[in-house]
Amino acid sequence: MKLSKRKEGISLKCLVIKAQKGDAQAFIELIEQNKQSMYKVARSYFQNEEDIADALQDTIEACYRSIPHLANPEYFRTWLIRITINKCNDIIRKNRREHLVEEFPEQGEICMELKNCEFEELMRSLDEKYRTILLLYYGEGFKISEIAQLLDMEENTVKTRLTRGRKKFREIWSAQSAAT
Repeated sequence: MKLSKRKEGISLKCLVIKAQKGDAQAFIELIEQNKQSMYKVARSYFQNEEDIADALQDTIEACYRSIPHLANPEYFRTWLIRITINKCNDIIRKNRREHLVEEFPEQGEICMELKNCEFEELMRSLDEKYRTILLLYYGEGFKISEIAQLLDMEENTVKTRLTRGRKKFREIWSAQSAAT
């Protein structure tokens, strides 16, 4: 297990170094390896697929321009997620300024995995400050110290929000279970 983690870390570092030197294929590979993580983070901020796509596109563009300046290649994933979070926040600020007229939700496809849809709905009902931390901790496997670094907050704040987020999640889930 340690050996595969080690190989993965070495290959990630090599890809980052190649991308920093202008290797477009290495950059594409880095994005491919991390696209699901980026999507999950953006999904925790937005329900609208267009906003998610905008956030991902902005993230990739910013990452491509800034990768030569990344000091520690081993922190690429953390750096990429931080950029994703910042781009999501930029879109939220932009949308607030525009004061868009409330749109009716589009009729989407019927959810084939009802449990997954219910889980996403449950996560959306949580306050953003809890939802993001729960997603980063459970969904992406970041440690509390890494989440604190990503979100520019104290570790104790992350621990508190993680605890409160779990409690709120449990309360909402229990209430929904009792209602059905």
